[in-house]
Amino acid sequence: MSHAGAPVGGLLVLVDPVARRLDGESVRIAKDVLSAGAAAKICLPDSQEEFARALARRGHRQPVIVGDDRALVRAVGLLYRERALGEGALALVPVGPVGSLGLAGSLGVPLSAVSAARAVLDGAVRVCDLLVDDSDGVVLGALRIPPVRGIPRPAGPSVWSAYRSLVRTLVRPVAAGAGAGGGGGTGGSGGHHRLRVEADGVLLADVDQPVEDVSVRTCDDGGPAEVVVRTGGGPAGSTVTARAKTVTVSGADFRYRADAAMTGPVRRRTWTLRPGAWTLTLPR
Repeated sequence: MSHAGAPVGGLLVLVDPVARRLDGESVRIAKDVLSAGAAAKICLPDSQEEFARALARRGHRQPVIVGDDRALVRAVGLLYRERALGEGALALVPVGPVGSLGLAGSLGVPLSAVSAARAVLDGAVRVCDLLVDDSDGVVLGALRIPPVRGIPRPAGPSVWSAYRSLVRTLVRPVAAGAGAGGGGGTGGSGGHHRLRVEADGVLLADVDQPVEDVSVRTCDDGGPAEVVVRTGGGPAGSTVTARAKTVTVSGADFRYRADAAMTGPVRRRTWTLRPGAWTLTLPR
């Protein structure tokens, strides 16, 4: 880390709309502490679109996000797509339910609004790695393809699934017991994914073996990302680990959780490690 201090251009304090609705008191405290210690422009966007526009018009001010993990990921993603992550450090004052601040805690951000705001003013900069996928999505901490049984299913059948069921009924009779507990549109059979997982071109799992789950996370040591693939299940299952700069997963439709958000379904996705791609202000 290196010393940061109050930025010369002042602060752009971006208050996420959700944070303002859920915990106005913590938002007020954060604004008061930041305004007392630096020249601060306070922005209160009412939508994600306004959030993006305000961030794009930051000028030379240091962005300070007041919100939860999703707000931080959104800001990093916007700056990455603007190719502006290297312009200066980001800062976060976490506001939201404890369950929505896991990423913030893992990055070392204090979960107290007062402590986090003070760290913005007199903290130090930490250089952080980033995972970027082939659709320009970003992952700050970790991504996971969870077990099929752990993926939330839609509340009811979609029009497309109903159509497929009708076609199957008209084309061929349903054998006894067939289709019970099927994949439900999330890939795999028998409760497992059927995926091909490659780490820097090395095959870790293929579609002919059942995959329980896959996880990829950036590492604090500055090296390649850690990849963990669990195959099979029960006594016959095994775990394969690797360190890699590029991870590609392909096969049947799968969903994945990137930091705080579930994404998909997709059939192929490649994540590439960007070492030292962004910086975050943390307590010294």
